[in-house]
Amino acid sequence: MVGLKAPEVPPTAAMKFISAGMAGCIADLCTFPLDTAKVRLQIQGEVRIHRTISSVEYRGVLGTLSTMVRTEGARSLYSGLAAGLQRQMSFASIRIGLYDSVKQLYTPKGAENTGMAARLLAGCTTGAVAVACAQPTDVVKVRFQASGALSDSARRYSGTVDAYRTIAREEGIRGLWRGTLPNIARNAIINCGELVTYDLLKDALLRAQLMTGEDGTGGHSQAPSLSLQHPTPVSSPPLDNVPCHFVAAFGAGFCATVVASPVDVVKTRYMNASPGQYRNALSCLLALLMQDGPAGLYKGFVPSFLRLGSWNVVMFVSYEQLQRAMALARPALA
Repeated sequence: MVGLKAPEVPPTAAMKFISAGMAGCIADLCTFPLDTAKVRLQIQGEVRIHRTISSVEYRGVLGTLSTMVRTEGARSLYSGLAAGLQRQMSFASIRIGLYDSVKQLYTPKGAENTGMAARLLAGCTTGAVAVACAQPTDVVKVRFQASGALSDSARRYSGTVDAYRTIAREEGIRGLWRGTLPNIARNAIINCGELVTYDLLKDALLRAQLMTGEDGTGGHSQAPSLSLQHPTPVSSPPLDNVPCHFVAAFGAGFCATVVASPVDVVKTRYMNASPGQYRNALSCLLALLMQDGPAGLYKGFVPSFLRLGSWNVVMFVSYEQLQRAMALARPALA
């Protein structure tokens, strides 16, 4: 698990933008069933879904996945994948690919290091802009993932394009941006939890020399940059490799899941709701608390963590390697 070394010239903003979108798609392809299981567990028990004695109930991550395969077929695990990939190409590209560039805007000129405030502001900014641009794809993805909880006759859309068209026709353009505010709140939290935590954990691992270096020694004399940007070989420590990225990404995924789960549950229910079911995101939150209590805010926590933790690992490792591959290939293409 060594991977590509940092190139002499750091990746450009365009390379990061493209690499982030591609890495997000790779991560979605690997973890989409876990995301679908999370959605099913989060909406389970929702008043709108009328269930009979023989209705399917989901129990745990593996139980949910096996029940879906048994009752709906293996393809149900990837229901909404097309919208999910569309989402990542716009969403991950903005919130992750532009993070470093926005962070520099918030960093005072002449400052040697980027402060915590600048990092948090950058995470909130790119997360909010990404949601504003990619919200329709998220709405369609969630509805397809939740559709298995309904009978065949009650399913609302025949395909991704039909979903965009039907939502716009029946609910107006605002329907495609349903749940934008809770989603902005969720992704601002997740973006800060993921990117800032990844930055700090990665730096802590490098400074503490806890990981095995590429040269097998495990030591370096110069402290690395906290930025996701890749320094030149002079300042690039031998520990900045795949094992380091793996551990930092896993920790970032756990932190993001803990702080974002309550908002994620509300977002999922509100985006999946029928027109008029909830007056706004706050009424959805109150209905959830009255029905399930505070524990309802952490419905689907295990699949959320499994999905977000594994998604972060695949995404960050892929992102780091794609950036380096593109930067290394740039001289050959010139």
